[in-house]
Amino acid sequence: MHAPDTPQAGWRPVCHRRDLVGNSGVVALVDDAQIALFYVPGNEGQTLYAIDNRDPKSGANVLGRGIVGHLGGELVVASPLYKQHFRLRDGLCVEYPEHRLRTWRARFNGDVVETLADAAS
Repeated sequence: MHAPDTPQAGWRPVCHRRDLVGNSGVVALVDDAQIALFYVPGNEGQTLYAIDNRDPKSGANVLGRGIVGHLGGELVVASPLYKQHFRLRDGLCVEYPEHRLRTWRARFNGDVVETLADAAS
């Protein structure tokens, strides 16, 4: 998916709700950065996370294909290559704390998924 070019109040449209798959990732290109979006439906509403798609250990753009799960009470995605786990809320690698992914704030605006234009971390 390629992000539309029309930012609104600092938020940038990235894709549509129908493009997302529950408990799985999809990748969008935003300002030359590959962002992995994870939609995790829950009992208390819907949660959306946006992290860097590039695995810092391998250098490959694969995190959008990772498996979402829980580890130590945290929601994580496991890298498909080396299986290290990244927390979705802040991008920290559980096994290698020196590795951290950029994260973006993400939200639903009706049926449009938006990310904040500047990385949150």
